[in-house]
Amino acid sequence: MTGPAAAADPLSALVWPLTTERLSLRRVTPGDAEAMFAYRRLPEVSYWLTFAPRDLEDWRELLTRPQRLATTLVAELDGRVVGDFYVRVEDAWAQREVAEQARGAQAELGWVFDPAVGGRGYATEGCRELLRVCFEELKVRRVCANAFADNEASWRLMERLGMRREQYTVRESLHRDLGWIDGIGYALLADEWQCGRGAASA
Repeated sequence: MTGPAAAADPLSALVWPLTTERLSLRRVTPGDAEAMFAYRRLPEVSYWLTFAPRDLEDWRELLTRPQRLATTLVAELDGRVVGDFYVRVEDAWAQREVAEQARGAQAELGWVFDPAVGGRGYATEGCRELLRVCFEELKVRRVCANAFADNEASWRLMERLGMRREQYTVRESLHRDLGWIDGIGYALLADEWQCGRGAASA
């Protein structure tokens, strides 16, 4: 696919599913809503997410929005959905004279996994494959990930991926239960990936 549609949905240009040692990664479909809701509704999962679904229909409505369908992947383990990823290709900040060179130059990565399969490295495995996809197939120059600073499990994963802590913000993130709390941001550059930084952090 080329042209405006491809620009709006860069993931459509890739061949799905992708496979890792243990997982199959594919584009989300509306039919995945129930399987995803089973873990996303759990308090220990939704606590750190931007959206706590009220019920299945609330989650289904969010999932089927075009932007969500364009940026969401699901991870299957032995044919069962056990997690999902967020991959959003975006323009980098740039001055007007060079703005064209910044189009689609970076991506944001996010992840959510069922606690029932936690502690086995599935999120790390899936993220490594998506970093490869971002740098080698989508040809972005930078991948970032963000979290509440208190979400240690999330930023520890970023560090396992070889990502560099670039930002620590003080009380700039509003949490539904905790109020204004600190935020954190990590990133990895394509040349760092090519030099083996991500792989070296296994």
